[in-house]
Amino acid sequence: MKITTTGSLGNVAKPLVKKLVAAGHQVTVITTKADRMAEIETLGAKPAVGSMSDVNFLTEAFKNADAVYTMMPPSMGATNLIQNIADAGHAYAEAIRTAGVPRVVLLSSVGADAEKGTGPVQGTHRVEQIFRELNDVNVTVLRSGFFYVNFFRDIPLIKNINLFGSNYSGDERLALTHHEDLSTAIANELQVEGNGFEIKYVVSDISTGNDIAALFGPLIGKPELSWTNIPDEQLKQGMLSAGLPPELAGLITELGQGVKAGLITRDFFSSGAQVTGQVKLAQFAEEFKARYEQA
Repeated sequence: MKITTTGSLGNVAKPLVKKLVAAGHQVTVITTKADRMAEIETLGAKPAVGSMSDVNFLTEAFKNADAVYTMMPPSMGATNLIQNIADAGHAYAEAIRTAGVPRVVLLSSVGADAEKGTGPVQGTHRVEQIFRELNDVNVTVLRSGFFYVNFFRDIPLIKNINLFGSNYSGDERLALTHHEDLSTAIANELQVEGNGFEIKYVVSDISTGNDIAALFGPLIGKPELSWTNIPDEQLKQGMLSAGLPPELAGLITELGQGVKAGLITRDFFSSGAQVTGQVKLAQFAEEFKARYEQA
């Protein structure tokens, strides 16, 4: 098969490309960075360098592809983030139609069923709706839980002021995903025909902030570590102090409010809360320990 992937060589995309090449497929990797070309070629794939907002470039990269993997770029500017994500979705959809791609896998997120109140996930909700309108294309939406690796961002605060938490309680149940499980699920879907428009969840484990703190703490020499429910304004000010743009800080704060309100995991739990991933939180805790010790 000829398969085009987006996401360059990120946490999910790189293991995905390796899996597809190992399975014997011709893989084209879209990247915005020319300095990634050599690494992509070393993996046995073909690089396509260009802008994700350039419909003509995307169309050319998708041309003759049997399947395409799409994800939203992590950097969508400092303002108008939700609209920028939706615009990227429109660019993808137009390129998919023009190139005549028959099979598409879209990376989405828990909470994408909700129209509002979910922070940046609102953008992914809009992209799902855009892809739903694609005709004669088998689209599988894979909704991921919160990435395990996002906990790496907490390491400086844990080290410096023993703070671990967010603006929701430590009792909230969280759907969590390891990037290896996600890359496996994407690879599997790209290699099958699909069945119209489908939504599936890729979740590796379910846990709470309290349980995560109790797991991580002893491993990193902080058995007293506990989850802190940080007030909204304090969380936002902390992000602003760290240099995050005001709009993004506000959206991340809203995301936590969405967790608290049950919006983020509502559909996942109501649809059966199926855990399909193989990498459990206890296994990732060893990765967290190693990263913590390196920091």
